[in-house]
Amino acid sequence: MSGTDKILLWFHVATAIFLLGPLTVATSTTPRYIRAGDVAVLRYLNRTTRLFGWGSLLVGVFGAALGRDELSKPWLTASFTLFIVALILLLVVVEPDQRRAINALDNGQSAEVYRGRIVALSASAALIWLIILVLMVWQPGGTH
Repeated sequence: MSGTDKILLWFHVATAIFLLGPLTVATSTTPRYIRAGDVAVLRYLNRTTRLFGWGSLLVGVFGAALGRDELSKPWLTASFTLFIVALILLLVVVEPDQRRAINALDNGQSAEVYRGRIVALSASAALIWLIILVLMVWQPGGTH
């Protein structure tokens, strides 16, 4: 592994830890605060989801740069596909549902419908992160 690849690997792992970790915590704890009706915390979690979600694109950028010579490998293709699916779930469904829950609670309405969907999709995204981790380590069909 070249010096450049070692640096890319460091950035890839660091961004995965420091961006995907907080993103996962923010989305998975949201339902608890919907149930409690704590709008202030929900606003913070929504902002965290939005910022860390979009920031998590860096994980993919560093990963693509690192795997630039092996992008046709099945484990990398599967990993990138799953990564995109997880980010779509979180940024296109969960983040807007967080906002809808905040608006509902602000207007004295129930936000239970959003809570249930956020639970399911946050858990799905967390499982996807774990599957990607297995693919990164195991590299089925890879050269390692």
